[in-house]
Amino acid sequence: MHDDRKALFEMVYLDTYERILGYAMRRCDSPEDAADVVAETFEIAWRRVDDLPPGEQARLWLYGVARNVLANHRRGRIRRHIHQAALRENITDLYARTSPPGEEMEIRAIGRIFRDLSDDDRELLSLVAWEGLDAGEIALVLGRSRNAVRVRLHRARKRFSSGLAEAGIEFTPMNRAARVSTWRSS
Repeated sequence: MHDDRKALFEMVYLDTYERILGYAMRRCDSPEDAADVVAETFEIAWRRVDDLPPGEQARLWLYGVARNVLANHRRGRIRRHIHQAALRENITDLYARTSPPGEEMEIRAIGRIFRDLSDDDRELLSLVAWEGLDAGEIALVLGRSRNAVRVRLHRARKRFSSGLAEAGIEFTPMNRAARVSTWRSS
């Protein structure tokens, strides 16, 4: 029985793939979106292979499925845009509140120094500062040994500190703690 279902699906797939792809391509903003719609359409067809109508009706049924998938993708895109706009606004508000007027230039310099670090250094420091992870937890995230992470983290901190020193920014543990508590309480 399973072989019959598989054979039916394969036949419908081969007969309709190009038409369903064309349908999606004409309605999507990008080839990637169209590919997602087609993949989801055929995934639904596979799950509901017993509902596939016979013959030419299968193509029409798939058009209906693709149409519903497209509608879901559009609704999802609209929701994502709304959430992204709200997130951007929240982040803008957060950073506007957290930078005291006299420290704005210093914060920009710190950001520039941080961005100038390698991707690996930024990732390590971000996992510590923003995610609150320790070396053992970072080792699990990165798939590295705890000792390797400790060494890499030490070197990343050293490079960041050197960059701060070169820029004339004194970043003592006390003013760091005050700044972090200000950022988190805002």
